[in-house]
Amino acid sequence: MESVGGVISHDRAAPSDGRQTGPLIVTEDVELLDDLLRLCAAAGARPEVHHGGPKGREGWDTAPLVLVGDDAADRVRGAARRRGVVLVGRDQDDSGVWQRAVEIGADHVLVLPDGEQWLVDRIADVAEGVGRPALTIGVIGGRGGAGASTLACALAVTAARAGHRTMLVDADPLGGGLDVLLGGEAADGLRWPAFAASRGRVGGGALEESLPELHALRVLSWDRGEVVTVAPEAVRAVLTAARRRGGVVVVDLPRRVDEAVAEALDQVDLGLLVVPAELRAVAGARRVASAAGMVLRDLRVVVAGGAGSGGFGGRGGPGGLASEEVARLLGLPLVGEVPWEAGLLAAQDGGVPPGGAARGPLAQFCAAFWGRVPVGATGGDA
Repeated sequence: MESVGGVISHDRAAPSDGRQTGPLIVTEDVELLDDLLRLCAAAGARPEVHHGGPKGREGWDTAPLVLVGDDAADRVRGAARRRGVVLVGRDQDDSGVWQRAVEIGADHVLVLPDGEQWLVDRIADVAEGVGRPALTIGVIGGRGGAGASTLACALAVTAARAGHRTMLVDADPLGGGLDVLLGGEAADGLRWPAFAASRGRVGGGALEESLPELHALRVLSWDRGEVVTVAPEAVRAVLTAARRRGGVVVVDLPRRVDEAVAEALDQVDLGLLVVPAELRAVAGARRVASAAGMVLRDLRVVVAGGAGSGGFGGRGGPGGLASEEVARLLGLPLVGEVPWEAGLLAAQDGGVPPGGAARGPLAQFCAAFWGRVPVGATGGDA
């Protein structure tokens, strides 16, 4: 049993299927009820309200969360013991609240308004049915033009094709927009500027539904307007919401590391550093790896285009480094090598996204990657 505190969130997501996914509220205190209903709305939940105590065991036993007003503690004392009961009051100086919590078997004691943020988060978790977080893969170019955005798109496309709930996040505001790379720059849906001022909790379901759907995955990209600064707090809130839905999240990361990028790196389970097989690219990638490695827990190298190639779609010249040598020089584990794919750029112009050709080298590399790093290991399936 613990006491919690915080400030109010502004998540207004609501369930779209009409199911009662929220908590059971037991109170006759009108003002407290108004507060609890407001917090449920902020969390996107539909509560059930019982005045004067629980009406039968069904609601009490099956509700995912029970919020008992301090005024109703006496009336629920005889109810069956269960987990997920929160005793809610307003009097910071009421020492007797702890005794009443013990008597009704409450897991938590919450005093408003200090505990509002915690309660909103808890209700939202219940409403969204939070399970295992998404397996989150970050992709970073060792140098400009290495093919990181291409690989990020291909990983997302192949994950979606395999049936996983997939979200692709463009964390590079200067990259031109991954929706363009996927042929969806005109698709309806929100882009990063809509989330630039996000604070507190962002609803995972609402985020997913608000984004463009391209090639069976959701894409959070940039628009073609003026560059908008997204606060680190907004990056954290959005990526946390994306991961909360489970499945796969692929993040295309810039080579620089500022506070906002550090927030994204902090939520990445595995980072892939894309490096063409040439000495100059390795020299540049070493600096990128050093900066990203200060935050990222697991960083590995993908060699782009094979020996002598300038990336997945580049043609490069002879005399490149072997993949094992690239990994050795960087001191990073080698994930593998993606050979040059003939016609990749022309296919994109024709509406086929990176990884869209299931038998192409890029798609086969990504499928093999997902086979070695199964989504169910650290993330949730769709």
